Amino acid sequence: MTLLSDTNKSWIEGELRLSGIDYRMIVLLKAIAETGSISQAARECGLSYKGAWQIIERANSCAPKILVSTATGGSKGGGTCLTETGRGLLDLYTNLETKHQEFLNRLNFSLLDDPDTRLLLQRLAVKTSSINQLFGSVVAICPGAVNAEVDIKLSENLDIKVTLSLSALSDLDLKIGMDVVLLINSTEIIITSDADKSRYSASNCLPCTVIRVHLDEVNAEICVLLPNGETLTSLITIESAKSMKLIKDTSAWLLFKSNAPVIGVKI
Repeated sequence: MTLLSDTNKSWIEGELRLSGIDYRMIVLLKAIAETGSISQAARECGLSYKGAWQIIERANSCAPKILVSTATGGSKGGGTCLTETGRGLLDLYTNLETKHQEFLNRLNFSLLDDPDTRLLLQRLAVKTSSINQLFGSVVAICPGAVNAEVDIKLSENLDIKVTLSLSALSDLDLKIGMDVVLLINSTEIIITSDADKSRYSASNCLPCTVIRVHLDEVNAEICVLLPNGETLTSLITIESAKSMKLIKDTSAWLLFKSNAPVIGVKI
């Protein structure tokens, strides 16, 4: 899985609008200037010929001077072109559009200077069907004959081991120090109140505190808080939740195998 890098991401977006001017008219003026034909310009703008004419007539009637000049028939045939006023309006809009984009670019780059803001936007921008997302950095990579074991540091004293194939390691081009996001299906996570975590074979055993328990007809959704402030959700049976007496503020352990997380990186 790959994610867009910060430098390719437009966190702030906006559309330039001039009061009282239909953006479709600007697009149509551009197409007329390029093609010299109303019918061809209409096709390029996704408009009907009648619709294009209506926009032109409305623009010409509202402007102090006509914006589009048309000619039909004659020895040289008909044609359509922008008047000096029409070209002036188009140049004005093009210039404003350039300055508007430069303004947005400056705002987007300014966000990169604040690591806390960048981290917040990074996490909010990740869209996935997985409810569980953890963010960390690669601290160790141990390739084997078939798979590689990758150590991901979430925070001080909180690491996760992830196993992935050598081909996936190559495709992601993982390197030590890279920031990554981990996606974990809630059904892949086991939760236990047993303090003796050595009884379990799962590679990852994380201490946690229950912050919410939601029961439906079949399952129990347990939301927990990790020591670094991250939250994860585990989906277990109602019987398991009741037998462990999992309620709010209960201390517990999260367990999941090293092949459970999916790694995502920036590109």
